[in-house]
Amino acid sequence: MNYVYLDNGATSFPKAPGVAQSMSDYILNVGTNVNRGAYSASYEAENTLYETRELICQLFNFNKPENVIFTKNVTESLNVLIKGLLKGGDHVVVSSMEHNAVMRPLNALGENIEYTKVKCSNLGELDIKDFENSLKPNTKAVVMTHASNVCGTILDLENVGKICKEKGIYFIIDSAQTAGFLDIDFNKLSADALGFTGHKSLLGPQGIGGFVINDSIVDEMNTFIEGGTGSLSDTEVQPDYMPDKFEAGTLNIPGIYGLNTSLKYILKEGLVSIREKELKLLDKFIQDIYNIKNIEIIGKKTLDKRTGILSLDFTNNDNGIISHELSKNFGIMTRCGMHCAPSAHKTLGTFPRGTVRFGISHFNTLEEIEYTVNSINTIINK
Repeated sequence: MNYVYLDNGATSFPKAPGVAQSMSDYILNVGTNVNRGAYSASYEAENTLYETRELICQLFNFNKPENVIFTKNVTESLNVLIKGLLKGGDHVVVSSMEHNAVMRPLNALGENIEYTKVKCSNLGELDIKDFENSLKPNTKAVVMTHASNVCGTILDLENVGKICKEKGIYFIIDSAQTAGFLDIDFNKLSADALGFTGHKSLLGPQGIGGFVINDSIVDEMNTFIEGGTGSLSDTEVQPDYMPDKFEAGTLNIPGIYGLNTSLKYILKEGLVSIREKELKLLDKFIQDIYNIKNIEIIGKKTLDKRTGILSLDFTNNDNGIISHELSKNFGIMTRCGMHCAPSAHKTLGTFPRGTVRFGISHFNTLEEIEYTVNSINTIINK
């Protein structure tokens, strides 16, 4: 049986070349903490952490390495940003395509804050005029995904950012589906903070993510957790300077070593090259799927303003059974269901049925796409 991994929207596999080796090298040959010891191994780890902050800056066109904060994933990053910034009486604007990494923290704040969910089209596209109409005098922040994890549609965040900047509203971006795929310019997007995760298109390990943040928003935010930083150890109050303000406790240093390697791979390979490979495979997938009856492509049917995710609804079949048979009988790994984004599925018209999601990587091949389409054909025509 062939094995084809098409669940890269959830987590990437394989990882970038050298990721496992760099993590192993840290554990076997370095192994120390950072900011806790005055010896060479600790300095080596500290240098790698700082270099990784610089690589993130290079990736996002951001210029303050000390304002790159490490967390365990983009969900934690969004929790830090949302719960640290918002206070009672604040209003927030989100899109109807948001992942639960945005919606659950907002709902956890309860009646302390209110939010408006801007309705997107059934292709996942944001209406800028509706967005503008959703803003209120007490709107404190806009929090939006850069691209849908369900259908791959890229939202028009550049215009959103311009409006936020004009009106003095903080703009927070969830780049879970775009970091490592799109050229993301933090300044061009007029962002105040951007959360990222290492284990998706950044091709790093699970358990490492973070956010970049402008000084303008730092002073507005409360800390999420407090504890040891290796700095100001003579006081029992959390430091208020960066990155220590938001990095209490021991970081996932093996994960940062892995992320360091994957970032170097991406920057060397080039985002344009990676994106072109993924979209070429996606185009092949879309064109071949058109020839099969009783399958609906959810979201955009073209390559315009979309990532390498393709969600399908098998209208005459149970999507869960299709996904299970693809795995069991053909070795094709997909993600079926609601994808932790019920609001997006309601927008796209696939709630509560869900979809079968195929997440393409530039490591996939045309032969794997052809095999997948043939396998789908076999299942629905048996």
